[in-house]
Order: sequence, then structure tokens, then C-alpha cells
Amino acid sequence: MRETTHRRIVIGDVHGHYNGLMTLLEAIAPGSADRVYFLGDLIDRGPQSSQVVEFVIANSYTCLLGNHEQLLLDSFADGKGQAHILQVWLYSGGHATVASYPDSRISSEHLDWMRTLPTYLDLGDIWLVHAGVHPEMPISEQTADQFCWIRDEFHSIQKPYFPDKLIVTGHTITFTLPGVHPGKIAQGEGWLDIDTGAYHRKSGWLTGLDVTNNLVYQVNVFDNCVRTLPFEKAVVRIEPMQILARR
Repeated sequence: MRETTHRRIVIGDVHGHYNGLMTLLEAIAPGSADRVYFLGDLIDRGPQSSQVVEFVIANSYTCLLGNHEQLLLDSFADGKGQAHILQVWLYSGGHATVASYPDSRISSEHLDWMRTLPTYLDLGDIWLVHAGVHPEMPISEQTADQFCWIRDEFHSIQKPYFPDKLIVTGHTITFTLPGVHPGKIAQGEGWLDIDTGAYHRKSGWLTGLDVTNNLVYQVNVFDNCVRTLPFEKAVVRIEPMQILARR
């Protein structure tokens, strides 16, 4: 990673775990010059989605569009409830998000903010996106369908999509990838996945990556355990054939 005068911190899928996020940020202790980026999926499944969104907005942190924000927005397209999509979203953890708002009324300000979220962010040597990219399509032809939802087609790429950028993602819980234990982050050909499954009972780990110093900060949202690991101790290498073998 190139040298910078500030730390660049990338945080994986929070999924409504506000208390865990506060503990994680206390451990990271970002200064005023540091840059904090969220990879999307602030909401759903966890108990305090509205508080997470409000916190990110209040601190003007950069956040990408995740598939769960996309599901919420699609559920209320044109200001009206879209019954089929709404049921998909609620089934995917949206019930917990609704319950986190006073009187179960989702804030229009939060919805307006979500509509402004970018689908990716190019930081020069690293490229942030929620899920990944389609390996056979130029960026200009890709949409939220790829950036927010793709999985195996991206993880099985046999050479880096960018020759000079590392793609950092969330979306796919790392322990669902071959040979990765809960709490570990996963690395493939030109990509790094830091969604360690904060909401999932098998894991509970919420991850923040200090790109500048190659440090991994983690908190377990269920037992409040906090740990800091050097990058090489936290990462598991994924070979493309491991992904291709299960497709």
C-alpha cells in the first residue's frame, strides 16, 4: 500500500450492530485526519440499524451502497411499498430494521441519504465495492446488480481485475468460502473480503481494516471480545480453483 499522511480504515458489513461498531471504533480510535469507509450493509438482521445509519450520517463517513440498502430502496421505490420486493427485504432481515425506528416508521431522511450512496470508490491503489465486479465486463457497463450482489463469478477470477488496485469488499461472509474459519478475512486474485459475519451466530466478528498499517481490528458483537491482528495473521488465501470446484 502506498504511504499516506493519514490512516485509511475500511469497515465491513455492520448489519445493525451499533454497540459492536462503537466498540470497534473505540479500538481503532480514528483521528481527525484519518479516513473511515463503510462497505455497505449498515442495516438489517441486527437490532440497531437506524442508530448505525444515523451515526454514519452524523459523522459524514463515506459509505457504499450494499445489497441490503438496495433492497430497502427497491421496496419503497417511487414512495410506495412494492409488495413482492418488500417481502424479500423483510425476510432478509428487514424486520429488524423496521423495529429499530420509532413507531416502525423508516426515516425519509435516511432513505434519501441511501439514494445518494455510490456503488464503488476508487482510492488509487485500493478500490472499494460492496460485493465485487463481474470479471468479464468493463466497469462502465456494470450496475448495482454486479457491484452489490456478485459472489462466485468474482471470487473465482484467475487474475486480478485491476493490475494496480486491490479490490476490497464485504457482502460474502468469509467463513462461507473454502477453508476459511470464522473471523478470518479472505484474499484471492486481486481481491480482499472483510465481511466476517457480524450478525451470524457462527461468527459474530465485525472487522475494520487499517489499510495504511496492515492491521485488522475486530470485535465480537456477542461477547464483546476485541482483538487486533497483523494482516498476515488474519488472512486466508483463496485459490480460484477452490471456488470453481463448487460451482
